[in-house]
Amino acid sequence: MLKNAIWLFVVAALILFVFLPSYTRMEDLRSKNEEYQKQLVTLKRENMQLIEERRLLKDDPAYLEKVAREKMGLVKEGEVVYKIVPAGEEK
Repeated sequence: MLKNAIWLFVVAALILFVFLPSYTRMEDLRSKNEEYQKQLVTLKRENMQLIEERRLLKDDPAYLEKVAREKMGLVKEGEVVYKIVPAGEEK
């Protein structure tokens, strides 16, 4: 009876040593896959936003003017730009 228990323990330990590394590797790959899926969703959302912005820049002159003024600092001919600096930031 004791021999059977020892053999059963040895077989169970051997199976554990054989399959445990592959199981942990599978779990690591599964978690990486979930991370990649989340990253893919984020990138798809960002891609859709960029496509929409490209469409607006191409088709909407008001949006194009807004972007040119805000991001590039462009002004129309004859306009005067006043830059207001808070009191603590004076040079």
